This record gives sequence, structure tokens and C-alpha cells, in this order.
Amino acid sequence: MRTVIRVFAYLRRYPGMATGTLACAIFSTLMAFVFPKITQLVMDDIIAGRGERLWTLVAIAGAAYFGRDGFNAWRIILNNTFEQRVIFDLRSDLYSHIQRLPLRWFDDRATGDIMTRLLEDVTAVERMLIDGIEQGVVAVLQIILAIVALFLCQAKLAWLALLPVPFLVVGALSYTLTAPRRYRIQRKASSAMNSLLHDNLAGIRQIKTYVRETEEHARFDGVSGALRDAALRIMRVWAIYNPSMSFFGAIGGVLMLGFGGGEVLAGRLTHGELAGLLFLVALLYEPIGKLHSLNQLIQSGRAAGERVFEILDEKPEPSEVESDLPVSVKGDVQFEDVSFSYGDDVPTLRHITLHARPGETVALVGPTGAGKTTLVNMLTRFYEYDDGEIRVDGTPLRDLPKAALRSAVGMVTQESFLFNGTVRDNLRLGRPPASDDELWQALSDANARDFVERLPNRMDTVVGERGVKLSVGEKQRVSIARALLKDPPILILDEATASVDTETERLIQQALDRLMQRRTSFVIAHRLSTVRHADQILVLERGRIVERGRHDDLLAMGGVYARLCASSFLDGEKEVLV
Repeated sequence: MRTVIRVFAYLRRYPGMATGTLACAIFSTLMAFVFPKITQLVMDDIIAGRGERLWTLVAIAGAAYFGRDGFNAWRIILNNTFEQRVIFDLRSDLYSHIQRLPLRWFDDRATGDIMTRLLEDVTAVERMLIDGIEQGVVAVLQIILAIVALFLCQAKLAWLALLPVPFLVVGALSYTLTAPRRYRIQRKASSAMNSLLHDNLAGIRQIKTYVRETEEHARFDGVSGALRDAALRIMRVWAIYNPSMSFFGAIGGVLMLGFGGGEVLAGRLTHGELAGLLFLVALLYEPIGKLHSLNQLIQSGRAAGERVFEILDEKPEPSEVESDLPVSVKGDVQFEDVSFSYGDDVPTLRHITLHARPGETVALVGPTGAGKTTLVNMLTRFYEYDDGEIRVDGTPLRDLPKAALRSAVGMVTQESFLFNGTVRDNLRLGRPPASDDELWQALSDANARDFVERLPNRMDTVVGERGVKLSVGEKQRVSIARALLKDPPILILDEATASVDTETERLIQQALDRLMQRRTSFVIAHRLSTVRHADQILVLERGRIVERGRHDDLLAMGGVYARLCASSFLDGEKEVLV
């Protein structure tokens, strides 16, 4: 019930549409009660041989149906507009909140599960909201009107018609109390299938490379089968519940037919009155059947709503600070005894202290898992450090507006991410107002102009999902051009020259040298050529800085860095720090 109450907030945004939809539904329902009375009058007049009112009554019945369907037409228009606006608002709020969640939250979530909640679950919640409220109100109104009309016509027969109602109530309660678990299982199974599908589509090249088509098909059939079984479990219960409720509803009509027929034979009821009563019984039990279907809709929407609000209840990144600090950043970065853990008992960073002055290059080296990438993630506040302090230009990092901080930091990583758009679209992420001349200049500085000019549509060529139509080196150079356009005072290079051939590495390194000019740069690299000229080299092991200094000084120390360098030469050309 708490979930249902929470989603009502979205209805309050459009009171006019909500009122209009309900009004049309109510007037449409009222029009339906004209026909039973008209039927009674027509039958009684015909049996009595009075036909002078026949066509007048028929015209009234036709007008009532015209009014009913006219109001229904307006209801459908208003309802669908209302529905789409609510879906848009709920989905927009959910997406906005997802973007404000910390990266730590995404580390434990499957992308397919998030997509299922954003697409399928939001729609299910909306259906519960719009259809549930409209149909529920109209059904209850119709039931009340039908009961009142029955008692006004024949109180004794009305009681007989209501005899099945307790059975309907017990059945509805039984279904409602047991349904949530079934629908939760179905929603989880749907998420599991979508998550596996997303992973397999993203990794289709790996599946083909390792000839895993049969095995992955079996995995997909497994999760798809779980969804099938969950859906069938719901349908099996529904197959018993819905016909049973329909049967009890029909019993009311049968009782009215039998005892009402007896009243006609006894002369206490006219044929027309019996026909009118039978229509009223139909109008009574028809919305009860709708309420049963509505109950199924609500249970599905409730399970989906729990999953939507589970995300909306997640704590977002720390709020933006209100500050009059200037946006301009010089690039003076200090780590003062900083420690961090991902939540387990083993700290990832321990007592990190460093000072990078404006324009300096700081190289981070060490074995895999030493904490190099985690360290630079602290600077962008992708993760919040536990202890110590980080300062930029003397200002504590947490006192800087997050947008201003991230605008001052550029990042080029080993796996350069390009969106499924054109080269131009991806470049303008760095600076949206950039002119074509500025884009071409950035491509030139990144040693990317030559290959972009050879593309079919030059900068208007679509690069594909994750830039799949470009080589690793080409994607890397487009990323460098994007960072050049951003022109940040602080630069992070995370394995930026890894996984490329010697010639491509040379082109990328030239582009990086241009990019690093006059910027404070943090360079994570396994290749000696990219770190030997750094102003500071920090050697990390198990989250600690164990050595620091310049290349020649560290070699002379004969410590960890010297051992890394001694094992770094491959074929006399590529120097690698392992």
C-alpha cells in the first residue's frame, strides 16, 4: 500500500486531466443505466399493446448509447495523454536520480536490470496508476448505482442477487494476499533475462571468438525458461481465480432469473421489470469482474513499483555545495593522508600524501591492484575518500561544486568510450559550442585528422556502438581530441597508450605530449617511455606509496621501481612496467 500511495504524487501534477478523465468515465457509466429502464418500458408497452411511445423510447436509448460512447472517446484521448505524461515524468525522475547515484552503486548492478526498471517497470507502475484509478472508481460507482437501482425496484430480489458477493470478497482477498510474491518473482526473472541479453549482445564478439554460441544459448534459455515458469505460475492461479469469480457472478444472474421468473408467474412482477432487473444484475457483476482484472493489474504494478522506488530511495552522491568560489582552477592538487576502501575490510588506499603543482606531471606505477586508478578516481569524486583530505588550489575537494570540479578534469583511459553517434557528436562532448575549424584543429593536434578525412562522411561518419567502427588507436586519438577541446587544467591519463602497435603508440604519444602541455597531469602507465620524463614518479604497492622521485633517482635507489624497469624491456623496443 505504501508503494501505491507514493505513486499518487505523480497524479497531482495533472489535476485537470485526472478530473476530466474521471468525469468522462462517470458520465459514460451513468448513460449505461438508461437502457435497462428503457427496456422495461418498451417491453411493458408492447405486451400491453401500447406502441405510441416505442420510437421515442428507442430514440432515447440510442441517444444514451451515443452519449456513452462520446464520453468514452474523450476519456480515451484524455487518459492516454495523461498516461504518457505520467510515464514521461516518472521515467525522467528515475533517470535523473540514476545519473546522480555514485559509481559505487553501479558496481553492484547489472545494466540490463537497470534498463528493465526504467522501461518495463515504469510502464507497469503507470498502468496501475492511470488504469487502476480510473477503472476502479468507475467500477465502484457502477456497483453502487446498480445496487441502489436493484433495491429501489425489488428489495427482496436484490438481496438474492447479492448472495454471491461474500464468496467474491473472500476470493479477492485470497488472491491479493498471495499475489505479491508471484509478481516479484516474475519481475526478477524479467530483469535476469534482460541482464543476460544485454551482456551477450555487448560481448557478441567474444562469444563468437570462443565459439560459445551453444553454451550462451543454453544460458539464455535457462533465464528465459525461469521467466516463462514465473509467468505460467501467475496464469495458472489466474486461470482458477478469474473463472471462479465469473461463475459466482453468474450465479447472481441465475438467482434473479429463477426467483424473478417466479414473481412474474405470480403476477407480482411484469415482464419488463424482470428484463430491467436482469440488465441491472449484469451491470452489477460486470464491474466486479473488472475489479478482479484490476486486482491483477495492481499486483503487477505494485511489484514493479517496489523496484522503481528501490532505486529512487538510493542515496545519491553528496549534494552540490553552494559556493561563491571561482570556477577557474589552476591545477594545484594535494592529497593529505588519504585512505579509501570499497566497503570490505581491506583498504584500497592507505595514507596517500602527494603534491602536484600546476603544470607538473605525476606518474603512477605499480602492479595491478596497487590502487593507481582508485587514486585518480578520488580526484574526480567518482568515489568519496574515507579519511584525510584532498585539496585543489588549496580548497578542500568537498567544498568545490562537483560540476565545476569535473569540468576542470579531463580523462583519457585505456578503453576509450565513444557514443553511437558521429565523430562530430563525440568531439563536441568536450565543448558543445566548438566550431568545425576548432574540431579539425583538435583532430590535427591529436594526430587524428588524416584518418577522419578518409572516413566515408568525414566528421559526420557514425562510429557505431562504443566506437566499434574505429580501431583502438583511432578511438584513442578521437578521445584525445575531445580532451583537447575541453582544455582542462587537470588531466588524467589511465593506460592511454596500452593495447596499440608501435606506430600507433608513437602517434598517440605525440598527441598526449601536446595535450599535457601546461596542465597538471596524472599518468598511469605500464610503459616506461610514458613515465621516464615525469616530474614525480609514485610507486604504489597494496595501496601505499612505497617510493617517489624522478626516474634517475629511483633507478639509483635500486628498489621496487628499479626492479620494474629491469624487467621491462621486450624485443629492445617496447618498454613495459609490469
